[in-house]
Amino acid sequence: MTALDKHPEKNLIRLQLSQNSVLQSLDSSAMADLEAHLEIADLKKGDILLHQGDHQMEQYFVLDGILKRIVSSADAKEMILRFAIEKDIETSYAAWRLKTSAPYSIASVTKARVARMPLKAWAEFLDAHPALKESFEFEVMRLMSEIMAHTITLHMLDAPGRVERFLRKYQYLFELLPKKELAAYLNLSPETLSRLKTKHKELFV
Repeated sequence: MTALDKHPEKNLIRLQLSQNSVLQSLDSSAMADLEAHLEIADLKKGDILLHQGDHQMEQYFVLDGILKRIVSSADAKEMILRFAIEKDIETSYAAWRLKTSAPYSIASVTKARVARMPLKAWAEFLDAHPALKESFEFEVMRLMSEIMAHTITLHMLDAPGRVERFLRKYQYLFELLPKKELAAYLNLSPETLSRLKTKHKELFV
């Protein structure tokens, strides 16, 4: 990892941070204060940022690439809860606030770059910026609501319904995601996903 102010691409990274869904409202002074806490990590496909059960947690701002949030059962079965792409965040803020261990893992789906900082430092920064704290906590609740809706979808909709719902809500993600990862997210085999794509190809244009 490299501190932001020492990174050779710091100007590009600062631009990317200014476009982040949570940080875009910060003024230049607040952003400069935040940057002092940030380290930049370049990830390979499959790298783990957070392990389920960890107590040391961080806040992540996605600069490039795709991350996934995964929960694993005792018998090692995995479920993908969500994906995060450029301009998104990833966090285990709720678990940190509740003083519990991380309830899921966070891993890179593709080569990726993130800005990261300890959650304790992020929480202190939020306390100093009440408007940001309110919008961030709303985003955390929105993500939790989306994950709950996705979980219900897996139980309530058949395979075509799951694919069509994904297209309605996240069509921009369809071509970005590796098909194996998308199939796992929708609890389908890659072959079933491919067949549904062919059958409903007019929806994928």
